[in-house]
Amino acid sequence: MATVINMPKLGFDMAEGTLIRWVKAQDETVQKGEVLAEIETDKATVEVESQESGVVRMHLVAENSVVPVGSPIAILGTADEAIDVEALVGRSGAARPAAAKPASPEAETVSLRGRAETPAAAAATGLPAGPHALEDEGDGKLPAGLRATPVARRLARERGLDLKSLSGSGPQGRILKSDVEAALTAPAPAPAFQAGRPAAATERVQLSRLRAIIGRRMTASKQSLPHFYLTADLEAGPLMALRADLNSRLPQDQQFSVNDFLVKSAALALHEFPNLNASLDGEQIVRHGQINIGVAVAMDQGLLTVVARDADQKPLRTLSAELRQMVARAREGRVRPADIEGSTFTVSNLGMFQLDQFTAIINPPEAAILAVGSVRQEPVVVDGQITIGQRMRVTLSADHRVTDGAEAARWLQVYRSYVEHPVHLLV
Repeated sequence: MATVINMPKLGFDMAEGTLIRWVKAQDETVQKGEVLAEIETDKATVEVESQESGVVRMHLVAENSVVPVGSPIAILGTADEAIDVEALVGRSGAARPAAAKPASPEAETVSLRGRAETPAAAAATGLPAGPHALEDEGDGKLPAGLRATPVARRLARERGLDLKSLSGSGPQGRILKSDVEAALTAPAPAPAFQAGRPAAATERVQLSRLRAIIGRRMTASKQSLPHFYLTADLEAGPLMALRADLNSRLPQDQQFSVNDFLVKSAALALHEFPNLNASLDGEQIVRHGQINIGVAVAMDQGLLTVVARDADQKPLRTLSAELRQMVARAREGRVRPADIEGSTFTVSNLGMFQLDQFTAIINPPEAAILAVGSVRQEPVVVDGQITIGQRMRVTLSADHRVTDGAEAARWLQVYRSYVEHPVHLLV
């Protein structure tokens, strides 16, 4: 029996997504769990897996179309069954989904079963219009091997930027809007000094989608969540020594990061303080059964959070391998829905930037976030003697509606015990 595949909701605040590539072509067989399409959200490009097996009978939207969450994007079925598209997608009923809109205003055709149709023809079939498969915006086809989104091409054309000079950060080297923006804002080589040269002109740069959504969410968080902050100075010497000892016995591609120990410590400490592994729902505190630690990853376009699920239950080596794979997928622009959904507490580590201390904004709907600074050498007093020690500052930001200072301070004490006695993380 034929089944409609809808645009998935890949995050609690996602309203629409851009279908940037069909991985499975029409009339191609797809197995449950195989990647069906790549969808660009406000946060990342996500590989969407098929929830069942079948034959992709029809693409209902073309590549580079912006589609509201819940709208039909494809039909799966058997190879020879008759399909009534209008009846299946409910075009004539009250539940008719909103049509997809092309990612580029100039896009005027949709590719359906190998035919190029105009928006009027597409409307006659009840299908949303989208950009042409050749990605021609009216100024000629792109050179062979060069891939770019319509928005990136339009912005480059308007600003006089040659796309051939850029390296794309999207899937298969696709040039994204953020790549063009980065090239436009990159400092130009300093010219030879010229007396009386006028000052550089002021420039306005449009916010990227990721920066815009980060701005909206963080503004809402600071305005609606009563943050409070607690900082602790931890002894990091034992952790660094244990890490060095373990890594000396492992291949380079399997070695532990400092962050692996910090994430595991946070997960174990949350066992004793469920209010910090919680969300507020109206007048109720929802204490989550799973401990899923979000790990902030710095990207060129902004900050992305990948999620270590059941971090308290997994051995440290398994947790480390999963985090390494998710971070790699995030930086390659091919995260999976499970990589970025469902975090219940977040660890944001900026220690690699030689930063002693900072405070982080809570990531709604979570109740707390831990900010981690650098491991640094400094004089410390041990048994009345001054010696060189390794220290690390962490700052907990918490929602005062869900917890209070005393409880958060006790959580930090337990967290300290795991960080300063890291052998317990291996048990």
